Amino acid sequence: MSDVRNALTPAELIARLGGAGQPLVFDVRRRQTVDAVGRMVAGARWRPHDKAAEWGRSLPAAADVVVYCVHGHEVSQAAAALLRSLGLKAGYLLGGFEAYTAAGGPSIGIGARPDCDITPSHWITRERPKVDRIAVPWLVRRFVDPDAVIHYVAPDRVAAVAEEIGAIPFDIDGVEYSHEGERCSFDTCIARLGIADDALMHLARIVRGADTARLDLEPECAGLLAAALGISSAAADDRQALAAGMVIYDALYAWVRFARAERHNWPADWQAARPRA
Repeated sequence: MSDVRNALTPAELIARLGGAGQPLVFDVRRRQTVDAVGRMVAGARWRPHDKAAEWGRSLPAAADVVVYCVHGHEVSQAAAALLRSLGLKAGYLLGGFEAYTAAGGPSIGIGARPDCDITPSHWITRERPKVDRIAVPWLVRRFVDPDAVIHYVAPDRVAAVAEEIGAIPFDIDGVEYSHEGERCSFDTCIARLGIADDALMHLARIVRGADTARLDLEPECAGLLAAALGISSAAADDRQALAAGMVIYDALYAWVRFARAERHNWPADWQAARPRA
């Protein structure tokens, strides 16, 4: 019998992804199933379902956790129950990964995904970030590895430091995650990592236009560029710029998904619209 009290529908999970308030999501499908399917929920990490009482001890006490299996039956429900026995707020995904993908939830291919299930991935690029070098870290933390560590260093030190600490370089010449033709590094990361999400593709056009002087691509490109340059000018350091930029991209992604149709219609001639005394 299903424990529907602790179930989360695919629509409810999808609505919470891609922002600062997203839950910790764990893929508890059997490993052979994950490898065979080749995809997982974007931003999720894999853990063995029968060891949840062990790995759950490393999670923050106030963590909001969602686990999922193939269909949302015994495997994920058992893992969620073990996590709740530790005092965690843990639920399972109703209908599992199959229902989630059918509902159009953001997913990621596991082929190019960095090994970040147990330890955080490290990413490195040039200092003084503006558009791409903020957009890519946002993408990584929201859709690839929530605990990813981002490093900003002098341009001539990126390659050496990347090799020394095992970091993934991005947005510099000659690396996998960089500009390709008219597309920017944000586009490349989405394609190479196999991230599937319609809203993200719309956001990618905004990022591309702001980053490559193509402000005609989307009406919001100019606004993003202005915000990026303003953050770069006002931030005390690159850490502060990244923190401010994460808020901008959270907001843009939420707008693309939920608010594009909303309009504000305050009358242009507000004096004439005022009620007479």
